[in-house]
Amino acid sequence: MTPKYRPPTYRSLTKGTLIAAVALAALAACGTERDDRAAAPRATRAAEPAPTEKKPVDGLPGMPPVLDPKDVYAADRPNKLSPVVKDFPSRVYVPNTESDTVTVIDPRTYEIVDTIPVGRQPQHVVPSWDLKTLWVNNNRGHTLTPIDPRTGKAGKPVEVHDPYNLYFTPNGKYAVVMASLDRELVFRDPHTMKKVKTEPVSCYGVNHADFSLDGRYFIVSCEFSGELLKVDTEKMEVVAQQKLPFDGAMPQDVKISPDGRKFYIADMMAHGMWVLDGDKFTEPTLLPTGKGCHGLYVSRDSREMYVSNRGEGTVSVFDFTRDKLTRKWHLPDGGSPDMGGVSADGKVLWLSGRYDSEVYAIDTRTGKQLARIKVGSGPHGLAVYPQPGRYSLGHTGIFR
Repeated sequence: MTPKYRPPTYRSLTKGTLIAAVALAALAACGTERDDRAAAPRATRAAEPAPTEKKPVDGLPGMPPVLDPKDVYAADRPNKLSPVVKDFPSRVYVPNTESDTVTVIDPRTYEIVDTIPVGRQPQHVVPSWDLKTLWVNNNRGHTLTPIDPRTGKAGKPVEVHDPYNLYFTPNGKYAVVMASLDRELVFRDPHTMKKVKTEPVSCYGVNHADFSLDGRYFIVSCEFSGELLKVDTEKMEVVAQQKLPFDGAMPQDVKISPDGRKFYIADMMAHGMWVLDGDKFTEPTLLPTGKGCHGLYVSRDSREMYVSNRGEGTVSVFDFTRDKLTRKWHLPDGGSPDMGGVSADGKVLWLSGRYDSEVYAIDTRTGKQLARIKVGSGPHGLAVYPQPGRYSLGHTGIFR
């Protein structure tokens, strides 16, 4: 039975419209040259066109080069682990917001192998930019607890005020703390977490983000005022702001499309994803997915995105190329699928059950539930680790 939906307010979804995405044009291959001199002796041989080259992306200074301008997730292929993490044991780290612990699960056996005490109200487990550390965001404890993913041992907590969520700039220069209640974006040293710059915001509840293809800006969702921010990465400044066109909007997770042309923003009260042109930052359109749309996770082949609908116990599957929802998976006996990540081989989607003290393992080929594991109270931003990628942009694992 699906548990009662618990957000503070509820409004019915008005009919949204989705503007179809512009289809990608395919480059035609050069034809085979043949000798027609006998039929046309005076014909001049045409010059053979130069091979098409991928234009390099003018990225944020210091950012690793973009591997494929048509796919920001090109480094995230199945089991393509960085040398930094290749020897780390595969684990699922689950922060329990009401138990003040992190549950550690072995994904091969679906068994709990450890429970780590942390600070007050841990919200997310976040891989560092250099992939060497997992940071537990103790929101009300005002600390970050470092975990060594090689040993699974926690280190000494670092004082950081109101760390609801945590991101890293694509060049690894700064950590960005989403200080939700403080109404700030706080740029810090990514290793020591010493404060570098504070950017006050006028919206309420800054929580999730993702970066543009070139890393020069990022889009931030403001949960409690239904707004979006556009932030200049290098200047560390908010450069644009807009209110979502839905009464009572509560934007959540943010993900960029593989081609870098669009951002998708989950909305828990509009029950769908907003589709935004990040460069132009014009008014987005709504694609309904399900009640309590919350988390967004891209498949290992960059073809699909898994959308957790927390209020109805389902996961919607969105096809990037077809620009449409193709399937909806229903959890047996309902549930409250929230945040999570995809396994290194791409075969399993792991999600926390926010209101049910459990974690779900879902087969990404069939949508079948593989396991339902009891954990602490209020499980939230779980991290599957390690995952493929050269570096981490933060949250529960955004890798490039």
